[in-house]
Amino acid sequence: MRSFIRPKLVASKCLGFAPCRWNAQIISNDFVKLLGKHADFQAVCPEVEIGLGIPRNPIRVVDDHGRLVLYQPATGKDFTKPMEDFCESYLKGVGGIDGFILKGSSPSCGIKNVKVYSGFENPSVKEKGSGFFGKAVVDRFPDLAVEDDERLANVMIREHFLTKLFTIARFREVQMLRDPAELVNFHSDNKFLLMAFSQKELRELGHIVANQKKAGIDEAIRSYRQRLTAAISRPPKKGSMVNALMHIFGYFSEKLSSQEKKFFMDTIDDYRSGKMPLIVSLNLTRSLVTRFGIDYLLRQTILEPYPADLLSFPTYDEDRDYWHF
Repeated sequence: MRSFIRPKLVASKCLGFAPCRWNAQIISNDFVKLLGKHADFQAVCPEVEIGLGIPRNPIRVVDDHGRLVLYQPATGKDFTKPMEDFCESYLKGVGGIDGFILKGSSPSCGIKNVKVYSGFENPSVKEKGSGFFGKAVVDRFPDLAVEDDERLANVMIREHFLTKLFTIARFREVQMLRDPAELVNFHSDNKFLLMAFSQKELRELGHIVANQKKAGIDEAIRSYRQRLTAAISRPPKKGSMVNALMHIFGYFSEKLSSQEKKFFMDTIDDYRSGKMPLIVSLNLTRSLVTRFGIDYLLRQTILEPYPADLLSFPTYDEDRDYWHF
């Protein structure tokens, strides 16, 4: 089992940290709670920070002839400037952060799917966009792991978010240490993970590591992080992930029986066709790597990119009678 650097995140305060929603409610989020065992959170509620109370009258995003306004219908007040000022001052002071988990659909924190109204009086929803704080986060930190609680309910989005988050957190340690050997180790341990994301970027990152003595460690780390975050910005395609796993399979395939080879290939095909989630193929591959004790492969982050308990699946209650309706 790998050891993991604890990521540092900013989260919307209403996601299990304090009852600060407009209706004075708190949202219990099982994923955020579970992630708290492995990560450190800094919680914030932008609406409270700009002086709106708990409870408070709701606010909304309004398109006023092309200008987005943060408007409170019950009072007619415009909170655009206070929110913009808060976003600027707060995000300028945030350092050493690896990611954000924000409240979905919120006019302040939402990063997507936020209702944008067509006007102030009896308006209709014109389109979907971003909240003010959410947009400021994405604009200022496009390289970090940023998601909202609603999108994280999707398994594929959650897998990618966690992989990106823990990869960035590990590289933050490389940045702090400024040790050429640590950069080499990071690249080596992430070889197959990077291969799954982009073989082109894997080669480019390898060139940066190979030339770090000439460029200097600070420039090498800067360049490496820039290309690393670009490489992992989108989830890997299934074909690329299968290709990386097949490369690993090549290290021990000759040691397997024909039945074991077939079982491995069938499992890979089930992942490729969508019949099984990725974690099944990863666990099978990791069990074989462990069985043959291949140290180089045991260090590969692709086999355990984040703590295994973070990707939970539905369970059953053994005391419940599922046959009774």
